[in-house]
Amino acid sequence: MTHILDELQWRGLVAQTTDESALRTALADGPVTAYCGFDPTAPSLHFGNLVQLVVLRHLQRAGHRVICLVGGSTGLIGDPRPTSERVLKTKEQTAEWVARIEDQVRPFLETGGENPAVFVNNLDWTEGLSALDFLRDVGKHFRVNQMVKKDAIAARLNSDEGISYTEFSYQLLQGLDYLELFRQYGCTLQTGGSDQWGNLVAGADLIHRAEGRSVHLLTTPLLTDSSGEKFGKSAGNAIWLSADMTSPYAFYQYWLNVEDASVVTLLKVFTDRGPDEVADLERQVAEEPWKRAAQRVLAEDVTTLVHGAPATAAAQAASEALFGKGDLRALDGPTLRDAAAELPSGAVHPGMSIVDALVAVGLADSRNAARRTVGEGGASVNGVKVSDAEAVLTPADVLDGGVVVLRRGRKNLAAGLVEPA
Repeated sequence: MTHILDELQWRGLVAQTTDESALRTALADGPVTAYCGFDPTAPSLHFGNLVQLVVLRHLQRAGHRVICLVGGSTGLIGDPRPTSERVLKTKEQTAEWVARIEDQVRPFLETGGENPAVFVNNLDWTEGLSALDFLRDVGKHFRVNQMVKKDAIAARLNSDEGISYTEFSYQLLQGLDYLELFRQYGCTLQTGGSDQWGNLVAGADLIHRAEGRSVHLLTTPLLTDSSGEKFGKSAGNAIWLSADMTSPYAFYQYWLNVEDASVVTLLKVFTDRGPDEVADLERQVAEEPWKRAAQRVLAEDVTTLVHGAPATAAAQAASEALFGKGDLRALDGPTLRDAAAELPSGAVHPGMSIVDALVAVGLADSRNAARRTVGEGGASVNGVKVSDAEAVLTPADVLDGGVVVLRRGRKNLAAGLVEPA
């Protein structure tokens, strides 16, 4: 059986460890209790958090105990950014986001059976902690000369803005989390992104000073494309795991459009596909890139993981129908509206001429250009070619969700949006 650390390394999920040999032995002797923390800095987790959830899934499947921590207290403080101070959220907003994220992470992990995931909130052990006790019991184990060497702290200290004592203290709170989970659950492994290494080390050091024990850390690498840009953005917007912030259709399209140079890396990281399947998909990328077989597998697997099989099927159906390989009228309104949000769009209404509609959605620069497109047979409404330049949109052309799909040529699509009467 493959060692879990070998599995994680093959999948490109290991950037740093404290002591690889000792960690390998501990995981083999197991089970190990591991945790990862998620701060509620937004109403939803995002692309980067998905990497950590995947690591927890692999560890749990290998028989190890996993703890998912949502930071009800650390979320009130905010992990220092290298650039500027975070705007503090209210306690009420933070609590609301904690609840949303707790609900969001549960489907990724097994919550029943003999090895259920444990879900904790660090507000439970910090809310009643006095400032004096915190300084005496936790603060005394930290050395300021070491704290200021952390990358984000050093960057802020060298900036005009500086850093508040609040954010400077963040690593003490995160360190306390590891100590508390070590004491309560025997947790001896913390995972996180490579940019969190300094905060993770703070927790391991605290356990060593307070308990005289050595524990383990494992970080995942930063995922970048062939140009060095971080994955997880689409048109400048973050890829969120919540369907009301990034629709399942937009989520599916993001993965479907991954570049050939990166798709194999992402297949290893985000799917359960094994070496043989990945090797076959890698071959297809090299020999038949136009089929985008690897991207289709990636998009299907990850969308199903995050949103479920029905949402994936709806996104696939919409994608096919928009490009002429399916029935647009068979799509439900919400999926059509989500798909329309990813296209150039404009307001249209029944009774508007096809010519004016093409201009309204940006498929033609002028009415004359639109008339030429129609006259040359290059325009269609909901996949049906229009050849009469005098034709108008009818109520029957408005699909569920108030959408009319307009096309110029083979590849230029746009959505006409009809507001409810």
